[in-house]
Amino acid sequence: MALGPRLDLRQSQSLVMTPQLQQAIKLLALSNLEIETFISDALEANPLLDLGSAGAVGDGEGGEPEVDLRRTTPERSDADRLIGEGRGGEDQPLDIDPAGIDADRDTGDGQGEPRHGPDASGADAEWGSALVGSGSETGPGLDEREGAGPSLAEHLEAQVGAAAPDALTAAVARYIIGQLDDAGYLAAGNEELASDLGIEVAQVRAALKVVQSLDPTGVGARDLAECIALQAIEADRYDPCMARLIENLDLVARGDVSRLKRLCNVDDEDFAEMLAELRSYDPRPGLRFGGEPGGAVTPDILLVPVAGGGWDLRLNQASLPRLVVNREYYVELRGSCADKGARGWLSEKLADANWLIKALDQRQKTILKVASELVRHQEGFFRHGVAHLKPLTLRTVAEAIGMHESTVSRVTSNKYLNCPRGTFELKYFFGSGVASADGEGGASAEAVKAAIRQLIDAEDPKAILSDDALVELLKAKGFELARRTVAKYREAIGLGSSVQRRRQKKLATRG
Repeated sequence: MALGPRLDLRQSQSLVMTPQLQQAIKLLALSNLEIETFISDALEANPLLDLGSAGAVGDGEGGEPEVDLRRTTPERSDADRLIGEGRGGEDQPLDIDPAGIDADRDTGDGQGEPRHGPDASGADAEWGSALVGSGSETGPGLDEREGAGPSLAEHLEAQVGAAAPDALTAAVARYIIGQLDDAGYLAAGNEELASDLGIEVAQVRAALKVVQSLDPTGVGARDLAECIALQAIEADRYDPCMARLIENLDLVARGDVSRLKRLCNVDDEDFAEMLAELRSYDPRPGLRFGGEPGGAVTPDILLVPVAGGGWDLRLNQASLPRLVVNREYYVELRGSCADKGARGWLSEKLADANWLIKALDQRQKTILKVASELVRHQEGFFRHGVAHLKPLTLRTVAEAIGMHESTVSRVTSNKYLNCPRGTFELKYFFGSGVASADGEGGASAEAVKAAIRQLIDAEDPKAILSDDALVELLKAKGFELARRTVAKYREAIGLGSSVQRRRQKKLATRG
């Protein structure tokens, strides 16, 4: 066999991602607000694109109908086949009615709500301006906040796992963290939070206590007095005199020193020391961190119940601009194109504009498909609360709607759903679980832990439940678990063995 250079022809097949397909995949992972920025850049780069009214994308000319983002249809476009990565065949239409809702309805993003915290009253505003140190009136400047590390919500959520006694309390604490404003204050009351999550007020109080124990001290307070009191307690300076001083912050703001000294029953020296201590506290502890995502979140999807027991699911049209092709301008430009290169450039811009509109249209349809499947699977949560959250995986949703897991993962990233219980990230509805006793469906790990805690809290001190007994009682409730799994969940929520609990309850009875 001779050795030497030679030329061979070979045929091969490979999957190549075109720039258009890469762009369509990128759009799936963007939130509605990020889409606005993307469209602004596209408008600058393509003279044939134009911006219409919010709520739809389409051609904009009378010859071709516009595509309403609020409507879902079973047809599959070329973009659908490329983006969806489906298994072929006809798509099943959505069971959820995408009918319109009142555009003026409160979306739960916090706008229009009464103000709370240190800026809620004139006295509090004066108090905030009188403080020195880190608690300035305006908070950190843009240069201080930029690149300052994690946001307030991220900083607090990183501490929840170690501070919460059980998974349910941790879940409620994370929800409370999501309701905090930039300064770290909580506007919602305990009853409102309990109603939103479908749990007892006592569970909200326990979770709020966990949040208020986190760093920085003072977050989770409902007003300025509570914020300062939490910091005084942490510093071990919350004696009766300091308590009375904190209860009369309006007098501090007015500078009524003589009356304050009488109320606190202290002399000039002690009062000066107390006032210096008071001014060392931070009235807005949350402003040490970045404002996002601790601030208000604009939901991408709106969900409201409708008469007859169904759901009204639609995209938030307030944050969706309408993109159209200006065909009149295209015709005008084409008539003035004298050379072949200019006509080719114009045709390329028209093709890019049409593709972008199709990709945006398919993005909306894909988001609605994924969201509708989430609502179908987690309907118990939306109707009854967090205890009814079911286990769910990306694969389950992907198989149900005929798409790839990676597509579902992109769709659920940076997307928020607003419902009567609040605003939740789509990733919130995914989690592990256990099988049910009847072999149908399942339950989330949080629901199982809540059931174990309920059984142990209700046990008779003279008849402590063993892990085997817990297995049988949980089976009667519909949970199929092994004894080792029950023991693992019991230990995870901080409950001892039957021997330890018998000892503890004996001591409690004697006490």
